[in-house]
Amino acid sequence: MTPAPSHHPVPDPVRQSSEFLEYLYRVAVRRALPLHNTAAFLPAPPTPESGGRTLVLGAGKAGGAMAQAVEALWPADAPLSGLVVTRYHHTPPRPEGLPQRIEVVEAAHPVPDAAGLDAAQRILALTQDLTENDLVLCLISGGGSALLTLPADGLTLEDKQRINKALLESGAAIDEMNCVRKHLSRIKGGRLAAACAPARVVTLTISDVPGDDPSVIASGPTVPDATTCADALRILARYRIDIPASVRAALEAGDLETPKPGDAVFAGHAVHMTATPQQSLEAAAEAARAAGVPAYILSDEIEGESREVGKVHAALARAVARHGQPFPRPCVILSGGETTVTVRQRPPGAPKGRGGRAGEFCMGLAQALQGQEGVWALAADTDGVDGVEDNAGARVAPDTLARAAAQGLRIADHLDRNDAYGYFDALGDLVITGPTHTNVNDFRALLIL
Repeated sequence: MTPAPSHHPVPDPVRQSSEFLEYLYRVAVRRALPLHNTAAFLPAPPTPESGGRTLVLGAGKAGGAMAQAVEALWPADAPLSGLVVTRYHHTPPRPEGLPQRIEVVEAAHPVPDAAGLDAAQRILALTQDLTENDLVLCLISGGGSALLTLPADGLTLEDKQRINKALLESGAAIDEMNCVRKHLSRIKGGRLAAACAPARVVTLTISDVPGDDPSVIASGPTVPDATTCADALRILARYRIDIPASVRAALEAGDLETPKPGDAVFAGHAVHMTATPQQSLEAAAEAARAAGVPAYILSDEIEGESREVGKVHAALARAVARHGQPFPRPCVILSGGETTVTVRQRPPGAPKGRGGRAGEFCMGLAQALQGQEGVWALAADTDGVDGVEDNAGARVAPDTLARAAAQGLRIADHLDRNDAYGYFDALGDLVITGPTHTNVNDFRALLIL
């Protein structure tokens, strides 16, 4: 399954329930593709008389697609150059006849690597010698926190990798993780914008965070940061994450503070949200209604432990299926946001689990649905990658538990070791799309007939 063009045939919701949910996912992803959302937000190039140039800098899972959108839409006779870093294998094929004017490099996500470090160093170096006549166009999307890695003084890349991995496995919310990342970085938390002074900075961003706060997306490299060193210390303590003593001392002294709201370095800058989770959910809801199925959006800001969020969705679906409350059947229920997975300690002798938050949601959902008739579901990450696996997410059907039992699979065992991939792979119910070249985070859809 790949994100399909708008002329893709619409599956029948009743006879092709799972295919219908995959169609809604494709619609949601298509709404967030950069080429469809960039033109309205592009600033005018510097005038030839000013001698100014346009420098494009960026980071994120949608970075390659955002760069290509700018190249396609920017005036052919206006100077354009720059560097963008995206996740490995997330650079889209170059459209025939589109000249490359922005360099795109790839690095690791969600745990940073040396390629990301090199890209961040090069991006920061490109900000040297900018003038007030220059324009810096920053393309920011989810995933930029790991891809744009430049450790604070006293930290090594290995330190950042260890801290990042610990944060990912701790169950910390995305704003908590990014608060720490900002204060342990020389480029995030508004520092990239400060490095661009005195040039004008225009940031185009695709939101992958609950609430669409640009200071949280990719740890806000070009926008003010209201969080503090003290906040970062509290989060590190809450999740029992160790950092080098010298860095802890620097945080305690406030030496790693970020540029704050009102700082003069942000004067004249602009930030435009080009795609959001809510917009994608609304597109999916409109597509469902066009197919004759009423659709309801719960929220685009749902957070919490993935399996527990799955249980809540299951309770709602069962209420609809059994009592027609709070929504009448048939209907589609949609939600988005960013859930978390706390990695459990494996039982002795148990194989290592694989999976991400979409799969974990589906396990919690399937367990709580208890084979409820008339309920189908799909959960997938809109970037096409659930955690670090090759699937975007998974599907749930009324017979999921029965088919698993026939294979000797116990969902409780898979939950105990966070092994959503193993569970749904055995059932043939992984959703595999490949990279979608955008990212508006979690997409969840339940069809109740």
